[in-house]
Parts: sequence; structure tokens; C-alpha cells
Amino acid sequence: MFGFPVHIRTGFIAFIALVLFINGSEALELGIWMAVFMTFFTLLHELGHAFAARATGAQAEIALDFLFGYAAFVPTRPLKRWEQAGISFAGPGVQIATGVAGLLAMGINPLDIQEARSTSYASAALWFAGPVIGVFNLIPVLPFDGGNIALMGIDRIAPNRSRALMMYFSLALTVGGAAALVLFADPRWRQLAIYAAIPLAVQLQMIGAAKDDRVVDQDRKQSNQAAQQEALAWQTGQLPEPADEPGTGQPFRATFSPSPWFVANLLLQHGHIDQARDHLLESFANPRLGWTPPDAATERQLEALVDLLPQPLPAGGPQDEFVLTSILLRLGDYSLAAHYAAASYSRRRIAVTAVLVARAAEALGDRTTATAWLNAALAPDPDSRSVRVAIGTAPEFDIFRHERGYAELLGQR
Repeated sequence: MFGFPVHIRTGFIAFIALVLFINGSEALELGIWMAVFMTFFTLLHELGHAFAARATGAQAEIALDFLFGYAAFVPTRPLKRWEQAGISFAGPGVQIATGVAGLLAMGINPLDIQEARSTSYASAALWFAGPVIGVFNLIPVLPFDGGNIALMGIDRIAPNRSRALMMYFSLALTVGGAAALVLFADPRWRQLAIYAAIPLAVQLQMIGAAKDDRVVDQDRKQSNQAAQQEALAWQTGQLPEPADEPGTGQPFRATFSPSPWFVANLLLQHGHIDQARDHLLESFANPRLGWTPPDAATERQLEALVDLLPQPLPAGGPQDEFVLTSILLRLGDYSLAAHYAAASYSRRRIAVTAVLVARAAEALGDRTTATAWLNAALAPDPDSRSVRVAIGTAPEFDIFRHERGYAELLGQR
């Protein structure tokens, strides 16, 4: 619609059916008008966001789901705070303006609640679905648009803590507002407290997700530190001494665990061929986690280590098999890599392993097989970030990426 992809989820159909059922119990005509205007204003609201995002150069798309819709956009440049606030305001702004214009066209004063609700079922539905929900959406709590606008203001004052502050402020305001309605409001308005459950559930989910993000960031930081130490080990030929974390003066939090490939390389360099082979085989027989792939090793070093392994190649843990396949691809042994990865996938259907098979098939010039394996990789979770990153960074797909089949493979999902 207007160049924006619009996704209508099953949940939105169920939501509109619920609106029709609840309001139709009072009067079928009211239920129909409520369903019509809720659909219209939800879509109009998201179009407001989408057009505002497009005005900044961002690419936007719309999705309608249960209880809400959302407009996702991808900026083509860093957006200023006022631009982000403007995108947030555009949705409820156009919703309120259109609803008010509609009521005025019907000869109804939008500020006269009694007149709007009693004139007709159509005016009552228009008043509620347009201005009322639009104004409600401007309440300065997350996840409402008003909360996102307030977030931009807080971000100007405390940029590093703005989101956490806004989340906890939203939680406090939601709980406090619901409690005030129950304890002090007129009995006719107390039932509105039940609607606080919707933002409250989202806020708790956001706080939980923020904690998970912090854990992920810490894990990523430690992984980067380990990768730097592994690379330094390959460059110097020895284990690095404990170092300070860059910019902190504090020791690395993560204890460096060298890859079995690096240890085997050290043994091999000192002439201990059998011990080097045994160390690699021990890693496959008793997999351990926490080591970094030998990406900093030279192809000559890796080839010497692979030559130590028996045929058929040993099976092991997911990381051992993934790293060995990656090494075979790097060394150009595409046929062996394809067969080894396919056997690994038959034991454990890990999506990124299927990507490895596809890479090997593409390197061998077998586009049909490569596409089939990419489909297998995407089938369990079409939106998997790890799978899409694995596909997007694979050098074997550089030519394929410019062809229509590649876009269709990813675009159809």
C-alpha cells in the first residue's frame, strides 16, 4: 500500500473478530462499525509512521497483529532525536486529526463526549477508534508512541541510561495508574484498570529482554577478547600473557582457552606428530566448549594439521565438526567438505551446517544443490539471524548474491 509492504497476521483477524463479538453483544451495528473503524485507524496509524519514516529516507513496512500494529523501518542514515520523535508522533497524530475531521464532518463536537457517544453507533465507534485511542497512545509510557517520544527527551539528558530509565518509569506509572483507578476513581472508571495489563505485560517483557541483551553483550565482548588472544597466539606461536581489558586497566574477564588446533600446531612445531594427532582426536572424542576457531592460522598450518587426521574424518561435537568443515572450505577441498558437512547435518540438523554444505556445493558449481541446502537451512526459522549472517558473509555466494534467485530465496521469507 503506497509502496509499503503490509503484513496482516492471523492475530489481527482474530482481534477484529473479538472487537465485533464484544461490541456486537450490545448491538450488531455497533460491533460492525467498531470493527470497521478499528481496522481503518490501525492501518492509518501505521501508515502515519511509515510515511514519516520515508520522509527521513528510511525504508518501512507495516504489520498488523493482535491488539496492535507496528511499522518497522530501516534508516539509511543516523536519525536525529527529533526525527525519531516525529516518526513516533506521526501515527497517533494522523489518527487523532482524521478522527476529529470525521466527527466534525458529521456535525459532532469532538470534545463533547456525550454527543459523540449518543448520536449514532457510527459516531461512537469513530470517536473511540480515532481520537480516544490516538490520545491514549500518547501517554508517556512504553510501549506507546508517547513513551518513545518521552524516551527521546530523556536520551538528550542521559543518553547511556535513557532506555532503562524510561522502562522503569513506564512500569511505575502503569502500576501506579492502575492502582489509583482501583482505589480512588469513580466506580464507572475502575474497570479501565484492566487495560493496564496490556502495557504492563509488554514492559515486563522489555525489561527481561534488556537483561538478556546485557548478557549477550557481555558474552560477545568475552568472545571478541578470546578471538583476539587466539589470533595473537597464532601470530606469536605461543600463548599470550594475561592482558588488561582495553580501555579499563582491568584483567580480561574471560579465561583464555586455546583452540585444540593451536595446541596441536604447537606440538607439531616441536616435532611431536603423534601427540598433535592425539590431541585433535581427543577434542573430537571429548568435545569441550569455550574455544575460538583457528581463523588466524595460515592455510599451510591448517593443511598440515588436517593431514594428521585419519580417513574417514572423525565425528565429534557440533563445534569440532563445524570448524573442520570450515577449514576444508578454506583449503579448497570442497567435495570432502560437502560430504563431511552433509554427514554432520544428518546427525544433528543444525541450520548453519546446512549453509556449509550449500557453500561447498556452490564452490563446486552445483547451484541446484546449493539452493536446496539453503532452503533446508532457512526452513526451521526463516528469520534466523545466525543463518542469514552465515549466508550473507559466505564468499562462495558473492556472484549468486547479484542474481535474482538469491533475492527470491531470501525475499520470499
